[in-house]
Amino acid sequence: MNYRLSISLNQSTANLIQISNCILDLFGSKNLKIFETLSPYSTRKPVQPKPKLVGLDESEYGLLKSWPNYDGLAYGLGVDPTHPDLQNVAQEEQNSLQTYIVFLEKPASSKFSVESDLDSWYQSFLAETTANLNQQRIVHAYHSVVTGFAAKLTPEEVKAMENKEGFLSAHLEKTVPLLTTHSPDFLGLHQGYGLWKQANYGEGLIIGLLDTGIAPDHPSFSDEGVSPPPATWKGKCDFNGTVCNNKLIGAQNFVGAEEGNITGNPFDLVGHGTHTSGTAAGNFVEGASVFGEANGTAVGMAPYAHLAMYKVCYGIGCRYGDILAGLDAAVEDGLDVLSLSLGGPSLPFYDDVIAIGAFAAIRKGIFFSCAAGNSGPYYESLSNEAPWIFTVGASTTDRILKSQDEKLNTYGSIIGDALAPKVASFSSRGPSLSSPGILKPDIIGPGVDILAAWPESVDNATLPNPKATFNIISGTSMATPHLSGIAALIKKSHPDWSPAAIKSAIMTTADVLNLAGTPIVDQNLTPADVFAIGGGHVNPAKANDPGLIFDIKPEDYFPYLCGLNYNETAIKIITQQTVKCSEVGLILEAQLNYPSFSIKAGPNQTQSQYYTRTVKNVGPATSTYNLDLLVPHQMGMSVNPQVLTFTEVNQEITYHVEFMAQDGAGKDGVPYGQGYLRWFSDKHNVTTPIAVIFDTPQD
Repeated sequence: MNYRLSISLNQSTANLIQISNCILDLFGSKNLKIFETLSPYSTRKPVQPKPKLVGLDESEYGLLKSWPNYDGLAYGLGVDPTHPDLQNVAQEEQNSLQTYIVFLEKPASSKFSVESDLDSWYQSFLAETTANLNQQRIVHAYHSVVTGFAAKLTPEEVKAMENKEGFLSAHLEKTVPLLTTHSPDFLGLHQGYGLWKQANYGEGLIIGLLDTGIAPDHPSFSDEGVSPPPATWKGKCDFNGTVCNNKLIGAQNFVGAEEGNITGNPFDLVGHGTHTSGTAAGNFVEGASVFGEANGTAVGMAPYAHLAMYKVCYGIGCRYGDILAGLDAAVEDGLDVLSLSLGGPSLPFYDDVIAIGAFAAIRKGIFFSCAAGNSGPYYESLSNEAPWIFTVGASTTDRILKSQDEKLNTYGSIIGDALAPKVASFSSRGPSLSSPGILKPDIIGPGVDILAAWPESVDNATLPNPKATFNIISGTSMATPHLSGIAALIKKSHPDWSPAAIKSAIMTTADVLNLAGTPIVDQNLTPADVFAIGGGHVNPAKANDPGLIFDIKPEDYFPYLCGLNYNETAIKIITQQTVKCSEVGLILEAQLNYPSFSIKAGPNQTQSQYYTRTVKNVGPATSTYNLDLLVPHQMGMSVNPQVLTFTEVNQEITYHVEFMAQDGAGKDGVPYGQGYLRWFSDKHNVTTPIAVIFDTPQD
């Protein structure tokens, strides 16, 4: 359930009492000053809400994004930010400390060769009076993903920093919301054969998750059958004693730094992180159920892969500073896959710490997957839109859980929904606001009624193993670790593939038909469009043998960023290096070698648009691919050449695509068009979806 309140403080006393009681009950007392403002209108004290445990709607974990200022808080609550009471609170806050993330340009001097040197340099950006205060101002120091730090500062102190050499920018910290047993079988993963056998269940691969922590003693994280971690692993375990093992090889806590208490361990007090970890790489646990239903063997996508947890979230959400600190550690620890089931609103990539951290990750060859968000079914509602991120939407499986007791939220299972997979109603849709020329989401995967590990019992059942506790929840948070685990399996099978190659393999082989052989549908049971499904629904076996791939090197994103009209400072924040657009050039977004197309057309876009794509042969050395086109509504297309002939493995061929808007395109009121470009051989189908955003004339 998504909550949206729209109120004005200019109300009658009776109405204000009712509204204030509602706000206080719903949101608790985390934002104390705003609740102090509202409390005169309330008849009771704030009550911290208790989230449902069974059937938990994922968006209930993200009720608030937590606002860096009270105008933002007012906007989020729908309160009039100009009301005098609220303005007084805002003015008081302006004079107090707030957490900023400060981005710096690392000097070339050799004296900054170790972290302690950088930390001393960071301290120099604080005013001398500030540095001498007893209160610890620097919350996090960053050394890998970015050069910079998070610190408690006043606006005046930030202003003073702007004149210091090496300063790039500073941004108020934001907080973003947190956005399984049958799904392996539904996805075609079976013990003893197929992709699981080929990839040896993900053995030796390391999946890192940024989340709410983990319950380390859950049997899903047993290391039975799991090999020791590879020698390249450099992470650590913050749990006491011997809690970590060959399955859970790392666990660190980054929550609490703003309060001056980062000494807590990474245990999961919420459940979200335990659930996502179990979904990605949980070991086999027999007899998993909730209220005796959905009974079966619980197992993650890559059951013999290793896990590392970076606790950056608490119950209400995840602070940007903590996320960046977790990413800063994760990219240096030797991971193969990073999975983030969290995200905020659409932002320019230089303002988005997840996009910034993801770029650092892919430069090290780490596959980076993120939740698309739970703001569907509305268009333009995506999180995590950067093209170097694998953006995951949510779908159903063929298991229907029907509530048999509303009060207890108990469930009964029915297997065999022929319309599965369906797009989840809450799954966020494109087009992307940050980069409309990149089609997002990339993929959909199981995210509805997913059973996976949970820190405690939700049904008080008597279990043979009292620690074998599970829960059933929904969200793009649940879909993301499915794809992260599948990416680990593919990386195990193809260790030389880049993150972009793995993404391409998954997208171009995805299913667009359901179990009944008809197009995948949305919440209205009408065919889902490409802004809901991206490439389609993941098919792990096909993704492991895609035939052709679209690859992208990290430096290929430089002209793309220039094409977004980002200045040199913005690009430096993202890439951590100087990029001169006059030297690397610029390209239109849709020219990036992405395994999809997203273009604008219409009365104001009448000229032909020309793009290229380069594909690499990863199938049989000798193979021929022919062209199949579904041309979008009110468009014309041409492709040259129309036959691709390969004579060796890893051979690359470039083809050219022309899009032409027909007369009157966009005038019929239809906002979007869609189609596909497919290359097919006797063994493979390589499909790239096409989205057209019509420039509809305004009345």
